[in-house]
Amino acid sequence: MNTIDWLVLRRLAGRIGVTLLVIYCIIALVESLDTWRFQHVSGKFGTPVAILMVMASAVRWTIKTLPVTVLMGAILGIMDLKSHRELTVINASGISIWRVVRAPLIGLFLATLVVSVGLETISTRINRELSPTPPGAAASLTPPGEIWLEQRSGDTRYVLMALGMEPGGAVLNGVTIFNVGAITQKRITADKASLINGHWLLTGAVGDSPDRPPEPLPNYTLPTTSTPAEISLKLSSTEDMTIFELMDLLNRGVADPSIHAAAQMRVIKLLALPLVLCGSLLIAFAFTAGYRRSDKYGAAILYGIVLGFVVFMITEMADRAGSSGVLDPGFAAIGPAVVAIVIGVTVLLYKEDGRT
Repeated sequence: MNTIDWLVLRRLAGRIGVTLLVIYCIIALVESLDTWRFQHVSGKFGTPVAILMVMASAVRWTIKTLPVTVLMGAILGIMDLKSHRELTVINASGISIWRVVRAPLIGLFLATLVVSVGLETISTRINRELSPTPPGAAASLTPPGEIWLEQRSGDTRYVLMALGMEPGGAVLNGVTIFNVGAITQKRITADKASLINGHWLLTGAVGDSPDRPPEPLPNYTLPTTSTPAEISLKLSSTEDMTIFELMDLLNRGVADPSIHAAAQMRVIKLLALPLVLCGSLLIAFAFTAGYRRSDKYGAAILYGIVLGFVVFMITEMADRAGSSGVLDPGFAAIGPAVVAIVIGVTVLLYKEDGRT
């Protein structure tokens, strides 16, 4: 790297860093307005830990906004270079824009890789320990303290409700099973259910039927296609699991296609984040780095920001589609990155190597 590379890299890194700091502070302020959660964590762990919870939650939301934030910061950095005539001198010296953008792309890619794997993992663990997402809270109005699972194996179908869970999800406490398939008993209650070799082993089980008195069911088992990894995913949110935990669970096996798609989508999305941000940086250069006779860049900046929001919306829509299994998770995660890079490279080729 030469002096020009360091100049462009420092200027863009500084402006992107300031933009990220401003967005982070705004998000942290919004998170702190959730006074109930703050007081709950503060009463349980203390005020410093509650502040840490707000900071970690703000990190998670800031990572989600990185495509737009990086684009805005890069535009500010490029405009700063142009206002000091530094970019004009670089262009006049015969250095191609592709040579100028090389160092920022490499630096952004490496920094984002650290963020998506390292910083995201730390913030996820802090959020999970201090303020985890309750099972089912994002999708349904599940009563607090209850865990509901739909289980099946062949013709056997039933709904399992538990009042507690031991770490890992393989052991549930205070279990009630409602028959919706080929089970003889209409309802079964048990003190504990353990997932062993594709079966739920019920301890202290009692079967209830409308035509006969309660019947003890010693060592009663129910078949299931669920694995401990799948149960662990069902009883939590993929947002509350780190990329390493999700990769480990996927390697151990997940039978439910929807759960598998959600976990796979989050893993690939985090790994593809550096490519998405590189696309945002290319869009910033494409719409603001070109030579202009006037010093009015309002329209170009507006077009760039609008395209950044479009990329962000496409990314979120693809995330929903990939997590639900509508689209292949790999395609849904990498597609927005490819779109952003193609847009940036196409506009740069047209402006720098074509006729404008």
